[in-house]
Amino acid sequence: MTTSETETFGIYGGRYVPETLIPALDELTEAWTALRDDPGYRAEVDGLLHTYVGRPSPLTLAERFAPGRRLYLKREDLNHTGAHKINNAIGQVVLARRLGKTRIIAETGAGQHGVATATACARFGLECVVYMGSEDMRRQAPNVERMHLLGASVQPVEFGTRTLKEATSEAIRDWITNVATTHYVIGSCVGPAPYPDLVRDLQAVIGREAREQVLAVEGRLPDAVLACVGGGSNAIGMFAGFVDDPGVRLVGVEAAGAASLGSGRTGVLHGSRSSILADPDGQIADAHSISAGLDYPGVGPEHAFLRDTGRAEYLPCTDEEALRAFARLSRTEGIIPALEPAHALAKVDEIEADLVLVCLSGRGDKDLDEALRGMRERGLA
Repeated sequence: MTTSETETFGIYGGRYVPETLIPALDELTEAWTALRDDPGYRAEVDGLLHTYVGRPSPLTLAERFAPGRRLYLKREDLNHTGAHKINNAIGQVVLARRLGKTRIIAETGAGQHGVATATACARFGLECVVYMGSEDMRRQAPNVERMHLLGASVQPVEFGTRTLKEATSEAIRDWITNVATTHYVIGSCVGPAPYPDLVRDLQAVIGREAREQVLAVEGRLPDAVLACVGGGSNAIGMFAGFVDDPGVRLVGVEAAGAASLGSGRTGVLHGSRSSILADPDGQIADAHSISAGLDYPGVGPEHAFLRDTGRAEYLPCTDEEALRAFARLSRTEGIIPALEPAHALAKVDEIEADLVLVCLSGRGDKDLDEALRGMRERGLA
């Protein structure tokens, strides 16, 4: 394994990968440095986000969910494919084409990143292979069918907990073997440098839009911004619009059974140093969440940095709290959220603020069976 000499976010980030991947990471770093502000690249990506994805996504005032205060939802659920993941997938696939890569691989937990990547590959006629734990394939069956329909090969991962951690490990093994022809579209702000920066920059469109929109309708910045955190891409994208505004409280919400920021320790997982769930010997511990997208024992290194510096805070949310918020938003606003942002919604009542923004990172179609089963088991249905 190669370790980086310097970290990207304080003591976090870096590269902890086999030597085989260093040339690919160097190539990607060089390309992203050149293209991130390149007018041609930006015009192509921004054009696709507008005409294909449907950006800008609107802000919706949730009057009945939080009576007595101003709660706005940033509607990433209204994007093409139903979540924020398409922002990153489009940007990375356009980048991969410029690098001459003909094959795309991805990992997925809740399936939304897999669907987004398969969608981008279908748009450009690229081969797409998506790794997914078999347990996640069971609880996210509709998204598995969508990926197949879009022409992707979905590879089940049968070891470990058969969830996102193992899917990511298998995708990295594929990349090591096929690095010359393959680009790995990492779905969250995790992994070796430059991925945490790359994914944040592509998802920062969420925060930029939200900042402009709330100023337009309220004439001021929000008191607090909330987002769910698994790997943390929707949160880091939302936070990017407000991180330089010290008067705006940034709140990430983790699944209680996968709270790597709240109860984890510093360690290395999937190519970078961050806050992870691990035992005293450093072995990665199993995570648990009813939400497949939050069922991950690590987090993006920038989130660990924001926690340590005090710029952001991170709260845990139980499965039952998330299910209650899932049902509450559905019944009060006519919006069925994904289980992931239901975690953030569950903490709105705990935040003392008059003007609040929540990133509604995805819609709940994919979660209906799992959510209804969980509600019945807990007597919530």
